Amino acid sequence: MQKIEHIGIAVKDIVESNKLFAKLLNTEHYKMEEVVSEGVITSFFKVGDVKIELLQATNESSAIHSFVEKKGEGIHHIAFAVEDVNAELSRLKSEGFDAIHQEAKDGADGKVIAFLHPKSTNRVLTEICSNKNVTE
Repeated sequence: MQKIEHIGIAVKDIVESNKLFAKLLNTEHYKMEEVVSEGVITSFFKVGDVKIELLQATNESSAIHSFVEKKGEGIHHIAFAVEDVNAELSRLKSEGFDAIHQEAKDGADGKVIAFLHPKSTNRVLTEICSNKNVTE
């Protein structure tokens, strides 16, 4: 793991949450993007070397929709930057971690991603990610 890449926060209303986090962080979001495969709209804020990713569900089958319905808005996951998602995923699985994704898939902000199941990470949904061109 190279560093914390971002912290994902599930929200009900990304427009209102953008306003709230702009005030809180004293900066504007730099990017909004829809990730159709995950059923979310994302918005990113840069805070030092770490990003805050707001996630709003776009449909009821989205994992973010389920999360907000069960737990309300709040921290959803922590993401760590790695050199190569597939190589790191293999290493983590060999160490006994349960993977939600068996190989890297496209994510937001020019990244490829994979998630580890929280049952194997002390109930913390953990994402690993790298730049798209690294694993292609």
